[in-house]
Amino acid sequence: MNRIAAVFTRLKKEKRKALIPYICCGDPTMEFTKQLAITLAQSGADIIELGIPFSDPVADGPVIQKSAVRALAGGATLDKIFTIGKQIRAQVSTPLVIMTYFNLIYVRGIKNFIKDAKFSGIDGLIVPDLPVEEGKVLLEAAEKEGLALIYLVTPNTSAERIKLIAERSRGFLYCVSVKGVTGARKELDKELANFVRRTRNITDLPIAVGFGIANPEMAGEVASFADGAIIGSALIEQIEEHITGSEIAYDQALDQAGNFIRSVREVL
Repeated sequence: MNRIAAVFTRLKKEKRKALIPYICCGDPTMEFTKQLAITLAQSGADIIELGIPFSDPVADGPVIQKSAVRALAGGATLDKIFTIGKQIRAQVSTPLVIMTYFNLIYVRGIKNFIKDAKFSGIDGLIVPDLPVEEGKVLLEAAEKEGLALIYLVTPNTSAERIKLIAERSRGFLYCVSVKGVTGARKELDKELANFVRRTRNITDLPIAVGFGIANPEMAGEVASFADGAIIGSALIEQIEEHITGSEIAYDQALDQAGNFIRSVREVL
């Protein structure tokens, strides 16, 4: 069983919900990314989403865009990310999911990308700009190596299309909470719970909600109707004040990230 599926099976038995933090690899250095991932795993993360910085991140809001700019300026590359993934895997058993845009997979070659990801200890992929109709080759390559290809659905996705996407998604289904890009919001959309319930009527896959979750209270609300909460921008905001000055305060950034994740873990 893939590590991602195993986590959701275990959490269901324990009557808990999955906490899935997102980090941008290489922001501001690869070594910091490694230490941050280990800190998150030790602080209660059930799955860790490793974002690959990209120059045109169409699904991401300003916080993650700035994070990607810092990472690219610091010299982050795909080869370095796969290397750091292997180092993280050597120290934690937490499932690791890559979030990337399809350009990077295409340029490297689908089979090469999947094999490199597998060798690095990666358990799944999220490719937000890949239409489900165009994903057959990637899905087949991922399944051959035991990786989960995780698709996204949004509040304006039709029921018919949700069914198609769910049939081709593995591990869990990513429900986008807003009609827009990533970024912490002041409150959840009033229709989010109904959207998740409609989606649950279509698929038996675990459902994790991302985009817009800003604090433990919002994560707790999501946990009342979904199987997991994905937190990215709010986590990056917690640490970026410590990693963007003339002196990078790694220890303070790691402490703040760990404390934030533990506070979210308590409500899930």
